[in-house]
Amino acid sequence: MSLVQQFQAGGFFMYFILAFGLLTVAFIVERTISLYLKHKEAPKEFRKNILSFIAQGDFKAAQDYIDMGAGETSLGKITSIACKMRSAGAGDEALQARMDEQLSKEISSYDQRTGFLAMFGNVSTLFGLLGTVTGLISSFAGVAAASPVERANLLSQGISEALNSTAFGLVAAIPALVAYAIFQNRTEKIISSLTEQASEIYHDFLFYTESHMNEEDQAPLQASQGKTESVTRN
Repeated sequence: MSLVQQFQAGGFFMYFILAFGLLTVAFIVERTISLYLKHKEAPKEFRKNILSFIAQGDFKAAQDYIDMGAGETSLGKITSIACKMRSAGAGDEALQARMDEQLSKEISSYDQRTGFLAMFGNVSTLFGLLGTVTGLISSFAGVAAASPVERANLLSQGISEALNSTAFGLVAAIPALVAYAIFQNRTEKIISSLTEQASEIYHDFLFYTESHMNEEDQAPLQASQGKTESVTRN
C-alpha cells in the first residue's frame, strides 16, 4: 500500500493532521531563519567601545559606532535608545523605562511563535487519537450489522483507518515537539544573554554618564568658588 493509499485509508481526520503537519513545517522553517540565520550578536568589544565613548560624554560617537557595527542587533538597538535618551538629558528612571521597553520588544520577537509548535504537536496527536476512536467505532458498528461474509472485510477496514490515523498523527506530532524543545532552548539562551548584556549596559550608562554629568555640574560651581575666593583676598 502506497503512502497516498494509507492516507486515504486513515479517514476524515487525516486532512486535519495534514494541515497541522504543513503548519509545523512552515513554523520550523520560520523559527530556524529567525533564531539561527537572522539573529546577530553584537561585536565582542561592543561594551568596551561603548564605555570609551560614554565615559567622555560623546553620545554621538557612540551612536555612530552602533550604527556602523551593531545597528541590526538587539543589543545595539537597546544601547541606541540609551544614547538618545542620555544625549537628550533624560533621567535614570526614564532611561530604564525606555531600555526595558525596547528589551521587551526584542524578547517578544524571539519568543512570539515558538509556543505554537507545542500546540501543533499536541493537536496532531489528539486528531490521530480521534481518528483511531472513530475508526474503531465504525469498525465494530459495521461488524455488528453485517453478514458473516462481510464482517472480516469491514473489520479490517476499520482497524486500518484507526491505525493509519494514529501513525500519521504521531508522524506530524513528533517533529513539532522536538523542534519546540530545540527552539525553546535556543530562545532562552538568547533572551538570557540579551537581558544580562542590557543590564550591564544600563548600569554602565547609569554610572559613567552620571559621573560625567556631575563633573559638568561641578565645573561652574568650582569656577564660581574660585572667583569668590579671589574677591575675598582682594
